[in-house]
Amino acid sequence: MALPRRRRQGADGSDADRPGRGRGGKASAAAAGGQPGGAPGQAGSSAEAESAIAAWEERILGFMRERAYRPLTASQLAAAMGVDGPDAESAFRAALERLEAAGRVVRTRTRRYGLPERMNLAVGVLHCHPKGYAFLIQPDGEDVFIPAENLGGAMHRDRVVVRLVGRGRDGRKPEGEVIRILERANRELVGRLEGQPGRDGYGFVTPLDQRLFWDVFIPAGQLGGAKPGDMVVVEITRWPERRRGPEGRVVRVLGPADAPGVDVAAIVAKAGLRVEFPAAALAQAERVPERVTARDRRGRRDLRDWLVVTIDGADAKDLDDAVSLQRLPEGGEAVWRLGVHIADVSHYVPEGSPLDLEARRRATSVYLVDRVVPMLPPRLSNGICSLNPRVDRLTVSVVMDFDARGRRVAYEIFPSVIRSRHRLTYEGVQRMLEGSPDDPEVRALREQHADVLPMLEDMAQLAARLTARRERRGSIDFDIAEVKVVLDEQGMPRELLRRERTVATRIIEEFMIAANETVAEHCHWRQVPFIYRVHEEPDPEEVEELAAFLTILGYPLPPRRKLHPRLFQRVLKQVEGRPEEYLVNAVVLRTMKRARYATEALGHFGLAARFYCHFTSPIRRYPDLVVHRIVKELVTRGSLPPERVERLEAMLPEIADHCSQQERVAEEAERESVDLKKVQFMVDKVGETYRGIISGVAPFGLFVTLPNLVEGLVHVSTLTDDYYHYEEKLYSLVGERTRRTFRLGDEVEVVVAKVDPEARTVDLVLAELAGELEDYAGRAARAGRRSGGAGRDAAASRGGTAGRAGAGGGRARRAGGTAAAGAVTAGKGARGSTAKAEARRRRTAATGRRRDRRGRNAAGTPGDAAQPPGKAAAAEAAAAAEGARRRRRRR
Repeated sequence: MALPRRRRQGADGSDADRPGRGRGGKASAAAAGGQPGGAPGQAGSSAEAESAIAAWEERILGFMRERAYRPLTASQLAAAMGVDGPDAESAFRAALERLEAAGRVVRTRTRRYGLPERMNLAVGVLHCHPKGYAFLIQPDGEDVFIPAENLGGAMHRDRVVVRLVGRGRDGRKPEGEVIRILERANRELVGRLEGQPGRDGYGFVTPLDQRLFWDVFIPAGQLGGAKPGDMVVVEITRWPERRRGPEGRVVRVLGPADAPGVDVAAIVAKAGLRVEFPAAALAQAERVPERVTARDRRGRRDLRDWLVVTIDGADAKDLDDAVSLQRLPEGGEAVWRLGVHIADVSHYVPEGSPLDLEARRRATSVYLVDRVVPMLPPRLSNGICSLNPRVDRLTVSVVMDFDARGRRVAYEIFPSVIRSRHRLTYEGVQRMLEGSPDDPEVRALREQHADVLPMLEDMAQLAARLTARRERRGSIDFDIAEVKVVLDEQGMPRELLRRERTVATRIIEEFMIAANETVAEHCHWRQVPFIYRVHEEPDPEEVEELAAFLTILGYPLPPRRKLHPRLFQRVLKQVEGRPEEYLVNAVVLRTMKRARYATEALGHFGLAARFYCHFTSPIRRYPDLVVHRIVKELVTRGSLPPERVERLEAMLPEIADHCSQQERVAEEAERESVDLKKVQFMVDKVGETYRGIISGVAPFGLFVTLPNLVEGLVHVSTLTDDYYHYEEKLYSLVGERTRRTFRLGDEVEVVVAKVDPEARTVDLVLAELAGELEDYAGRAARAGRRSGGAGRDAAASRGGTAGRAGAGGGRARRAGGTAAAGAVTAGKGARGSTAKAEARRRRTAATGRRRDRRGRNAAGTPGDAAQPPGKAAAAEAAAAAEGARRRRRRR
């Protein structure tokens, strides 16, 4: 087969977010009514009306940006801008409302409009902290600190307007107060029905997300059959106010919180992942044939006689890529012919069909620790679209010729039909390539796959050359260890394993990167609308912070005029094999911007690539499916008709943004499910000793990463040998008297003091201080017993003779590991309560948790100094030490 030489050679390039296959491990304008510059005219159609509104938006913003502008009412603003006629007034009003809803224009209490930045206001999204405070995140401005008392009923991720009130306690970040909520983010939330619902049938739900501070009151008749201890999905029916919590109704019961699988089901519900497929999509999937027909094969190149294999994780079911490699005759420039064959999902999922619309909504498959939430129904993802062995499958093939140095010299893209010869696993390929010939299992594997072993050896050689070529151009090869959680039959973690990068995984990584680069470059030079995978260079401020950190560790960045990925690559090479390798990889990765989807070829900084896209996983990523459609149209028709170009230009930006957003949602859910199981794994490890590396330093303590990649916190209150200050520029805690210093990257010996699966936290103490903490805790416990009787009497006195506490009347989430006091409301639950008493009970319950939050130890609040030893932390450390002693005695 003769492959045409490329007419134009672009820069080599590829994906920093490796071909990531989740569990498998792969890398993974508007004219103003025809009056330019003038007032918008009449709009005779919806498109014209939209154009008129958009034009008015720009005019309003321009008018308000004038230096002489002062806030005006809507009527005053319309008169000042010369709004004339009912159509113009309608468009003007709609534009003003839209600008206000978007937060680009703010309305004051006197109903006057202006720009937020000209009125000492800020607009953004609220990011709350479990300790009660929050930050306003602005798209183009610095973060604003919001104390708990200034949240004004706003919740985590709400879009709000904030009045700036000065600088915070640390004198750096601005501080503000929420004055308006533009958009609510949490119309539904997931939580646990706590306590015993009252006789009247109401209850309270504690949100799973601790950044949602309020318990939700569930009125009588709205429990939906839920029982105490159930995890439920709650729809908010009344939003919180300054002195009253939210109300809601249970819309779904997930099951008892301690039942197998419910913990991860709660994460799925919390993330808003779509689990069930619509009936229309399922019906369409059922109509898809289970086998490739002769009609399906028409117009495709038949590659069924090629030696093609799949290489995936042992538990992968959605096999969307296969590979082949041929050695070419000597004498030519090309040495290898690599084939990357990707499942042709677009053949079975037409654009605009029910399956396509649902796949677009989901945007990606989500690989959780114990389940997959697929983008496509399993009938397709695990069936006709999966490149299973020894059956015909439809594919889109990218065939590339490479020379001896790994340089691509020719390529071709075409629809095809293949028949995979073997379903190989990473583990099996690795053993065949690098296992000992004396190992009987290795010999058996090689004999079983003797027909593909020479090809696998060639693949390893080509992959090594592709890796070396990427490194020469400056590609950053992050080597971040990942955890594989092994679960038992009950869904509890049995083992934590490191996912190792091997020759087998690198083969697939490099081949997928090569195919993605080739497709992106091909479509770029054809100048068609397209979705690229882009990774922009990091912000200079972030790089300066990284440089300071690396200097502390002894790896200073050289002087730099222009950022180049090779700068970071060299640092990662320097730390290879050193104790701080994991830490430096993680910090450099955090400095990078997040990769995203875009319709412009902005390049991929991490891969030092000029062009890059996602093409190789259409079963599990919607952008890949869109790219397949565009590529197939190009290679079969030669070009795209103008109407198709116009349609793609209109739809692709929204698809790119939506898929980028859903990718973040999926990543957070995947990470949360793994973190949950990591913490659950540590529950019975309290009292055990580990050597770990300090992976984070904050005013309130040290984050330590253990060998099993579990991260815990050594709270500053447990550092009893001195009073420690946080040195921000040094990323260190420094003892006031001893000058003892804890730095990022230091190795420390720690004892597991406490594990809280609900909060996803592991508390650690330094092993050398555990004994001293035990003595301190003993004295504190004895003092507590002496005062316990008086405390109980006082609580009873406050409770009066009310008979029973109102159902959750004083409900407040546990704080600092102990139950928050609810005695202040103990007398509010008497039988025969009136409507007024009921309202009082609700208000008290809803505010109890906020009161609890503000009363917590605020050692983690930004700007707070490091705190001296605390009794609660000391007691937990003592309990850990006692547990260790008992285990030693038993042994």
